[in-house]
Amino acid sequence: MPEFVVQPLPSSVKAYAVIVAGGSGKRMQSAMPKQFILLNGRPVLMHTLDAFMQSSYQPHILVVLPESYHEYWKELCLQHKFTQEHFLITGGETRFHSVKNAIAILPDEQAVVAVHDAVRPLVTSHVIDAAYAQAVQSGNAIAAVKSRDSVRRVSGQLSESLLREEIYLVQTPQTFQLQQLKAAYQLPYHEGFTDDASVAEQAGYNIHVMEGSYQNFKITYPEDILIAETLLQKKDSLN
Repeated sequence: MPEFVVQPLPSSVKAYAVIVAGGSGKRMQSAMPKQFILLNGRPVLMHTLDAFMQSSYQPHILVVLPESYHEYWKELCLQHKFTQEHFLITGGETRFHSVKNAIAILPDEQAVVAVHDAVRPLVTSHVIDAAYAQAVQSGNAIAAVKSRDSVRRVSGQLSESLLREEIYLVQTPQTFQLQQLKAAYQLPYHEGFTDDASVAEQAGYNIHVMEGSYQNFKITYPEDILIAETLLQKKDSLN
């Protein structure tokens, strides 16, 4: 995959980040949604926002939350003295509808939009900046990493080996030129839309994969918090 150099956006192009925070705590065995669970003393979502606020492109940030959690999030921001500017958007029934709600409020202009899972707090500013750079050049940029394990496709009682070298594990951010993303989200919802890339692909756009990071994993299970805390502590000790 090509290396993209961070360059200033053209003055006519803006950068946005849509942080999708609609997850529940079911697989975490917690009544608390994953984005609010404390990670080194602060909610996971705050670490994610910090990463985008450190981006060279200084994006305008939209946080998509279920309406029932808006006030709770505001209370958390006061409690943790979190004052970084961002805008709250009401989430929809699915991730598809949440992203659609967010980009609907953006003006029709030249812009690039990174869509990111709130529960990927270890994303680096390097990956974010590279995604914006590639999206400006190529139309979109989908962060992914090569599978480290052997992969098999299973169907009923049968299975077959797949070439590991051809398998990539898709992450976020998934970054698009705004006009491309808005056009893709005019499609009617389909349960096969698991991420923004699948929507854009269905709309006829070629998807460009870029190198992500193995540390940019999604907080899903209780042990993920322990791993993330260790990595954050190591990062803080190096700064």
